Amino acid sequence: MNTENLKTFILLSKYKNFTKTAEILFVAQSTVTNRIAELEKEVGKRLFKRERKSVYLSEEGTRFLEYANRIIELEQTAVNDINTSEKYPDKINIGSTNTIYDCHLKKKLKNYIKENNKTALKITIAHSLPLIDMLNDGVVDFAFTYSEYNKNTVDCIPYKNDEMVLVTNSKNKKFLNGINLNNLSKINYLYCNFTFQGIGEFIKELFPKYHRFSFEIDRSANIIPYLENGEGYSFLPKSLIKTKLQEGSLIEIPLIDFEMPKIKSFVIYNNNNKSLTSELKNNFLNFIL
Repeated sequence: MNTENLKTFILLSKYKNFTKTAEILFVAQSTVTNRIAELEKEVGKRLFKRERKSVYLSEEGTRFLEYANRIIELEQTAVNDINTSEKYPDKINIGSTNTIYDCHLKKKLKNYIKENNKTALKITIAHSLPLIDMLNDGVVDFAFTYSEYNKNTVDCIPYKNDEMVLVTNSKNKKFLNGINLNNLSKINYLYCNFTFQGIGEFIKELFPKYHRFSFEIDRSANIIPYLENGEGYSFLPKSLIKTKLQEGSLIEIPLIDFEMPKIKSFVIYNNNNKSLTSELKNNFLNFIL
């Protein structure tokens, strides 16, 4: 399967416009049209539905997009492995969710690189379920996820436990003694749609139905500057803002009549991964756990 056709398909599915896709690829629009036609002929299904100047994925195209992304990721991983083998005898491919990376991995990996300068690291950030697919495809060696995964060929071990805490700028004095559930909808809440373990939906259900948040963002770490600027309140993993709490730029607001669920994360790896020696695998796990 021609990878240029796959890359064109992925871009067209994102921008939904033949002209825009052609501009990004620096090719003629007819080239984009021909590549998609070739791919649809090879797959045997129409991958797009056309409407005037816009296109959108068909049902078959939506299913195929996941596989196309995985094929491209696998190709890139293979090329990277080949090209780094001389300079770096060892290479570890790591997949992690944004929050686990920000809360736990980032600092550890910085130290790992310092102490293991012959090992190359490649880090992929994604949601838990795609990371498990990458692990099964051999694209990543270790997947740090919020989804427990049990399979004969993998080891899934607990990684870190965390708790969600309500935080705000230290100058906000209104709820220093705690907040009741019925007062939650009265504060200026900055919402992040946490995808792990249903936390995002759990938070939404704490508010009245159809509650309108003044601010929404899809990465928890990006909320911190707004909180420090005194913009409002937000639930965040405690490990993510531990330093801010210690410094005093943010404070934790106690919860009076409700609780937040605990967060569990896992590290998953293939127990028969031939690309990693036992020494390399054990050294990495000992360092990171």
